[in-house]
Amino acid sequence: MTEPLDFDPYSDVFFNDPYEVYRRLRDEAPVYRNDHYGFYALSRYEDVAAAHRDWRTFTSTQGITIDMLTEPGTSDLLKAAQGSIIFMDPPDHDRMRNLVSRVFTPKAVADLEPMIRDLVRKYLDPLDGEEFDIVADFSGPFPVEVISVILGVPEADRQQIRHWTDRMLTREPGNPKPTAAGIEAALNIGIYIHRLAGEKRKRPADDMLSGLIATGLSDEEVAGFGLLLAGAGSETVTKLIGNGAVLFARHPDQWRKVTNDRSMLVPATEEILRYWAPSQYQGRWSNSETEWHGMKIPAEQPVLLITGAANRDERAYSDPDRFDVERPLKLNVGFGHGIHTCLGASLARLESRVAFDEIANRWPSFEVDESRCRRVNMSNVAGYSSVPVRV
Repeated sequence: MTEPLDFDPYSDVFFNDPYEVYRRLRDEAPVYRNDHYGFYALSRYEDVAAAHRDWRTFTSTQGITIDMLTEPGTSDLLKAAQGSIIFMDPPDHDRMRNLVSRVFTPKAVADLEPMIRDLVRKYLDPLDGEEFDIVADFSGPFPVEVISVILGVPEADRQQIRHWTDRMLTREPGNPKPTAAGIEAALNIGIYIHRLAGEKRKRPADDMLSGLIATGLSDEEVAGFGLLLAGAGSETVTKLIGNGAVLFARHPDQWRKVTNDRSMLVPATEEILRYWAPSQYQGRWSNSETEWHGMKIPAEQPVLLITGAANRDERAYSDPDRFDVERPLKLNVGFGHGIHTCLGASLARLESRVAFDEIANRWPSFEVDESRCRRVNMSNVAGYSSVPVRV
């Protein structure tokens, strides 16, 4: 007898391996209602992409995670992050995105490669022993250094931002609300960047925070940007590289394709993002009633757009549960879609490609001890906190 379908984004199943549940969602309940937490969910590729594009119906102004969406206007984390572009819709969103997007143009991002490669080498070069932890020793520390250089965060403070972000996103099983330590961490990041913005206003430098201040943004708006970019910049790449290391260890034939032909780094990065996305869903608030597959999503309801399920949809991908670095490229919703596509998506892709390029230079073969791997328990972020590697 088949067990009742239960999609619980705060369960061990979700944290560790939600893909069988995702398959059942797509097949049995493409419009899913979770009465326990009080949300609807879309899981098929075409539905998720369409809802992402329809920002008028599915707004992010009420929050992007279940704890925010089920406590509209009262969430502690939403209050801490007010002023961030991720919680804006047009026209405010357009104005803010235009101000910051110049930092992430293709040319601007490409120009960052020498700095990124230097930081990648800084953290990889000491790892000469037979065993190390590719997350704790490498993919955890280096991405926050990259985004901190861009923002203008002093070197001594950069790793503290990563630790605050980890605590901010951590969730206890069965509980959608952040821990007390997580709320404190979110406030600490906001206070820190607000204070840093004040210092940049007095003594501008050649960095992103100073540039935003020069456009006329308030310290609160600059802090909102900084909170978003510091968090996303430190978490996404960390999880993408950790996930990729485990996948390549499981599929050494795919790793050989990358080590033998570095042009494969581009599709390989996309395949990791498709197969095990660091961000599994994006939360939205329904402004009006819609109908999908004969079922209605009422107005004024939390809705999860499950990009992690969409990118495994057999309606969109041939043999989607096969990890294949030669898979033809198509629209990948792993970094979201529509107006709220991740601002730093091109930067995250570049960091990941450079990281795997430098790993391939050092270790054409490696093994992962999966019995000692540890996954994170986080709100909408999936991946590893520990991946022991033998080389």
